[in-house]
Amino acid sequence: MSCLQLTGFMISCFGWIGIIVATATNEWVLTCKYGVSTCKKMDELGARGLWADCVISTALYHCKSLNQILTLPAYIQTSRALMISASILGLPAILLIMMSLPCINVGNEPQSIKHKRSVLGGALVLLVAIGGIISTVWFPIGVHRDSGLMTFGYSLYTGWVGSALCLFGGSMVSCCSGDSPQYDEDRYYYAKQGEDTTASTNHAKSAQV
Repeated sequence: MSCLQLTGFMISCFGWIGIIVATATNEWVLTCKYGVSTCKKMDELGARGLWADCVISTALYHCKSLNQILTLPAYIQTSRALMISASILGLPAILLIMMSLPCINVGNEPQSIKHKRSVLGGALVLLVAIGGIISTVWFPIGVHRDSGLMTFGYSLYTGWVGSALCLFGGSMVSCCSGDSPQYDEDRYYYAKQGEDTTASTNHAKSAQV
């Protein structure tokens, strides 16, 4: 169980890094009316991301920042908000999972606290994955409606991979944490109490006989 939890933690870390890289870079989609090599020669190959529109050629890489927040399309604003939220939310999620690993102990805290921390961290990683999936699916659809023909850029692929890793890692952490130790203790208590009651009843019957 601890090996699965550690594996889920590592996968979640790599996924979170992928989300951050996708958020910070601008080559989400490449827009072009012809082939990519032809557009580069004609200076008509465009790269569009969350923060800028760029023109890519053999000797030029020029970007124009998207600063007019109020005039931006809804898919860009929503994708920005979701990716930034996912990037920020990933930090407490990773810390919670790391602090719940068996090799890390904080004082004399009970095992039930580690279990709750692990489940909460896994749930936050799943939220990171959901934010990344929505953004990386909605953004190319919006660009396709605006500009028509396009191809996917490396930033979008990075976002897809990061979201998939977060989804897989978060599921592993949440599902592989096992039963709550408090539940096991309560189950043992009631089982022990039942055994004591049965023993007392049998002893009473023996005494009557």
